[in-house]
Amino acid sequence: MNEVHQQILRQRNEILQTWRKLHSLAEPSWKEKETSGFIREKLRDQGLPVQTYENHFGLTAEIKGRKPDVIALRADLDALVQEVNGTLRPNHSCGHDAHSTMVLHTALHLARCAGRLNHTIRFIFQPAEEKGQGALQMMKDRALDDVKLLVGIHLRPRSEIPFRQAAPVIIHGSAANLTGVIKGTPAHASRPEDGNNAIEAAACLIQTIRGIRLKSSHSHSVKITELHSGGNATNIIPDTARFTFDMRADTNEAMEELMEKALQAVEKTAEWTGTAIHSKVEDFLPAASFHPKAVDVAKNAIVSTLGEQNLVPVCRSPGGEDFHFYALKNPHIASTMIGLGCDLQPGLHHPDMTFNQEALTDGTEILTKMVLQADPLEW
Repeated sequence: MNEVHQQILRQRNEILQTWRKLHSLAEPSWKEKETSGFIREKLRDQGLPVQTYENHFGLTAEIKGRKPDVIALRADLDALVQEVNGTLRPNHSCGHDAHSTMVLHTALHLARCAGRLNHTIRFIFQPAEEKGQGALQMMKDRALDDVKLLVGIHLRPRSEIPFRQAAPVIIHGSAANLTGVIKGTPAHASRPEDGNNAIEAAACLIQTIRGIRLKSSHSHSVKITELHSGGNATNIIPDTARFTFDMRADTNEAMEELMEKALQAVEKTAEWTGTAIHSKVEDFLPAASFHPKAVDVAKNAIVSTLGEQNLVPVCRSPGGEDFHFYALKNPHIASTMIGLGCDLQPGLHHPDMTFNQEALTDGTEILTKMVLQADPLEW
């Protein structure tokens, strides 16, 4: 494994150049054309066969092994769209450019092992993670066919994992949005008895939802994140209000209960206030599930790369990740997501997010060693 370390160190400048290119390409969900094209050409230049798709810019590449069972690495392609210095534009503030860089260079390194691997190694570059839809699309396109082990990697804020440390598993919670429209009755503000104030109904809904308590002891949160009335006149009782509640829970079971109670709160509020409320739950992301054997292999790769003293046993994150759809829909697959310490600050999704790019070689080495250590095992 020391040979792997030396070879990846020699690739350091190329790895950094790849990241700079992908960082400059930043493209939003479902529009990752240039990003996908750059990665596709890099893979093909190394002689790897690439599978593309007609209806999106995701792609997969493979190194054939002696048997069809697959070990897969997954990266995400898309950037956030957010305001940066007063301008709304795509911005890589979640580290997807780094994830794609590390998985790409793992593929380029392992291409040298063609013909010597037991398992087929598949590299999945998925679109639209930020929309929570890319993993589902890749599964529809059969990117998980024959996969026995699936591993992802994600940059972590320094408040979670220090630089040059890593965790073999990230425990994300479940997330979802409750969105809706309240319809009341408009009236002049001097005759409020003639109307039914949608904003007052929204205030009632907020208090009702804040009072939700789950039967289980699992932690959860639900909070108003968006509220807009239908008009801007100061002397009119508004008849329309649009709302969004952000919902979080540490397990899928707790999220299911939370969603059910939130929808019940909507029904009760509509009844109490005499309004019509049309609502739905959307943007669901499942909580993490992981396989102990996958975690053990990731742990060994981290220790081999960074040393026992730099192993963080587990990373717990309040955020969500569509990577976990893969395990939710395919519980027979061993999977885990590695958390990489990289001095990331001030935080994920912050428009000014930065990280220490030296961590890219750490992540590439961890992924490469993990595949090589997993390959002789039965999955």
